[in-house]
Amino acid sequence: MDKILAGKKGEDLAIKFLKKAGYIILARNYRDSMGEVDIIAEEDGALVFIEVKSRGSLRYGDPKEAITAHKKRQLSRTALAFINKNGLFSQRARFDVVTIQFVGGQPQFELIKNAFDVSY
Repeated sequence: MDKILAGKKGEDLAIKFLKKAGYIILARNYRDSMGEVDIIAEEDGALVFIEVKSRGSLRYGDPKEAITAHKKRQLSRTALAFINKNGLFSQRARFDVVTIQFVGGQPQFELIKNAFDVSY
């Protein structure tokens, strides 16, 4: 499976997982000139910017390790642009990460709330 299809499958699974956990999905693959956010959702009154990382095996490391300082800066800039564009200045916001590892063909999820702070 190519990287784009694997990413889409991971995001599809993450959305189902997040909905079951009580998240309201607002946007998927939100893009602007600053970059892209996989999922934007609302949970308990907070605006949540979510990065999804999936791996078929640990050969290339734990999925969490794929979120570099550069990626955090890009996500932060995109989130701030979304907040500015939509006038959501007073809304609480955070960054969550959903990791998916396929073990025996079955997805194993990890949800990391407040995974990192805004990065400049």
